[in-house]
Amino acid sequence: MTKQFKSFLPLNIQHFAFNPDNVLLSDARTGAIPSEQGTLVLKEVMQNSAIMQLAQYEEMTKPKKKFSYLADGPGAYWVGEGKKIQTSKATWLEAEMKAKKIGVILPVSKEFLAYSVTDFFNSIRPMIAEAFYTKFDQAGIFGNDSPYAAGVSVWEKIIASGNTIEEGSTDNLYQDLNALLGLVEDDDNDPNGFASVKRYRQKLRGAVDAQGNPIFNTANGGAANQLLGLPVGYINGKSFDYEKARVLTGDWQYARYGILQDISYAISEDATLSTILDENGDPINLFERDMFALRATMHVGFMTLKDGAFAALTPEVVV
Repeated sequence: MTKQFKSFLPLNIQHFAFNPDNVLLSDARTGAIPSEQGTLVLKEVMQNSAIMQLAQYEEMTKPKKKFSYLADGPGAYWVGEGKKIQTSKATWLEAEMKAKKIGVILPVSKEFLAYSVTDFFNSIRPMIAEAFYTKFDQAGIFGNDSPYAAGVSVWEKIIASGNTIEEGSTDNLYQDLNALLGLVEDDDNDPNGFASVKRYRQKLRGAVDAQGNPIFNTANGGAANQLLGLPVGYINGKSFDYEKARVLTGDWQYARYGILQDISYAISEDATLSTILDENGDPINLFERDMFALRATMHVGFMTLKDGAFAALTPEVVV
């Protein structure tokens, strides 16, 4: 039996192994989300976060992780017969990524206390996942309410490099996007994916090249849509600042993320939720409403490694 549950279980079941299928939520008010449900939450987070779809994953076992990355590869040389081959040195740089805690509090009907731990988390799993990936993408993409260091977000890297193209600045959307890729390639990078929002997908579907061929392909079987042969990750509308950008692209090997530890939770029946307001604009008092609140937390690291590796198609400026 795991330590986090032991002191909260009734005496008559403390001598048995913890089984989330058989224990009521009311008897397990804090701890780690059971392994199977926690894995499914993380899977939903990773499938729906645009950053996690495109960026490179770094395994994390500690709150801080140092790793090396190749900033400049070795070169080759022409060699004459019998001549000594020159040595070439690759440039490796070291980076440190820090995991930050994301927390979500969800008010829930008190009837859920009579659910088993497994059934409860099966029911609320999508809401937990959406809260996590929305908040993470907001911070990682545009730096909104970000706990990470200044200048780390994708948008901040784009602004630092000046890699933006205004929508409609060329003949058509195909030319705009082709030029966008060129901005990333100008700094000797290989753009390997786009990120956009679903409200812009109609325009992407309608874009054609000089021969009238569509540049957007809808994939089947759960595979990612493709734009100019590169995968497209869709960012949750709550996470995407549509006033700043329409499409993002980049060499996403220069964006890294990591997940530390399991998802932990705790519940409360008597708190007042100051950040969640009722229909009258007042904080929600759980005791008065016969509700309880679930607090779930996870630790996620994120960083970008290179200014010129990303670019954005920005909204057309109407004069």
